[in-house]
Amino acid sequence: MDPFTLALSTLAFVVVFLGMGAWVFVGLMLVSVFSLYFLLDFPLIRIGSIVKGITWSSASNWALAAIPIFIMMGELIFRTDISDRLFRGLSPIVRRIPGGLIHTNIMGCTLFAAVSGSSTATTATVGRITVTELKARGYDTNLSIGSLAGAGSLGLLIPPSIVLIVYGILAETSVRDLFIAGVIPGLMIAALYSTYIGARCYLNPALTPTEAGAPTAAELGRALIDLMPVLSLILIVIGSIYSGIATPSEAAAVGLTATLAMIVVMGQFTWSMFIEALLSSVVTSAMVCSIVVSAALLSTTMGYLHVPQEIAAAIGTLNLSTVELILLIGAFYIVLGLFLDGISTLVMSLPITLPLILAAGYDPVWFGIFLVILIELSMITPPIGFNLFVLQALTGVSIGRVAYAALPFFFLMLFAAVIITVFPDIVLYLPNLVRPESP
Repeated sequence: MDPFTLALSTLAFVVVFLGMGAWVFVGLMLVSVFSLYFLLDFPLIRIGSIVKGITWSSASNWALAAIPIFIMMGELIFRTDISDRLFRGLSPIVRRIPGGLIHTNIMGCTLFAAVSGSSTATTATVGRITVTELKARGYDTNLSIGSLAGAGSLGLLIPPSIVLIVYGILAETSVRDLFIAGVIPGLMIAALYSTYIGARCYLNPALTPTEAGAPTAAELGRALIDLMPVLSLILIVIGSIYSGIATPSEAAAVGLTATLAMIVVMGQFTWSMFIEALLSSVVTSAMVCSIVVSAALLSTTMGYLHVPQEIAAAIGTLNLSTVELILLIGAFYIVLGLFLDGISTLVMSLPITLPLILAAGYDPVWFGIFLVILIELSMITPPIGFNLFVLQALTGVSIGRVAYAALPFFFLMLFAAVIITVFPDIVLYLPNLVRPESP
């Protein structure tokens, strides 16, 4: 059987197993084993040896240690009133800006993403406060929901991002560089969102109620106090990484310790809350880490089948320019995101797309940020956009209306992907500052 037929057969296995409703990690493992046995005629003892070696080498990667710790940190914060304090702290600051308190969705998600690392957790935590509050104050429902859907996805981009950790492991790229590379694009997307909200509300004041006058010095002082828990955790986690005190994995432990200490000092720690957060973290971490392990096995299998090389050769015959290549890959990820969640999209496709990107001369750190922005789009696109389902549960409105409300923010995020493609230094400026100079 020629290599290209082998490649198509492997992709067919993926479609069949996932189409049958198999869990992603089970589907990827079965695809790998079936491909090695039926397509390459590997004996079972050799397949067992490959599975054992890949499972151990990928599961023992030290960078994976950060994932359950950051997840635990977010679960603990979710069960405290830190998100309530975040809303109270932001409200006096934004209420006189066109769009008023809708900007708390953008700023709140941006700040919370910097201590959570999860898009779904960011959307749920900020949304459970702002959705009810904004509706009670008379803000436009579609704009409120759409802004939360878009801003909640920043949990994938703003460091510490779990998806960036997974990408760094699979692409063998510095997680530290990826973290710092996500800062400017994340803030840029948040600024695009706020600019859009401000412009719409300026042109149509009926979208927002009239808020009270300018905040007093006392209100600003109380706001700063309310924001201190989140700001302190951001400073501790991000500061420990870029000051050189800790690696990303060690910074996760530092952040979790600081979170526990803060919750105890605030008088909100209970053993029942701690156990709930721990159990939820175990489930989520097991899901993420099992997908990473199965993806590593699938990547190895594709290497044996020469899938990346065959697809790269096929695309090479098209004589695409670098811009045409990135447009093709961008369209591929947008379509894939309609049917798969972010991590599944990443681990299944990276063995194919990364070699093409590197061969075209793109920086792997830049591609990581570009890829995460495209994955963020999948969080707000039906039929499986996770943020849409979170907001449906929070608001009680139909999934179609939530998707419609999120549509402008989908295009703003797509515009951000275009911007960083035209101006890649937006992504690479900070990593280049902290990278050691070549001798």
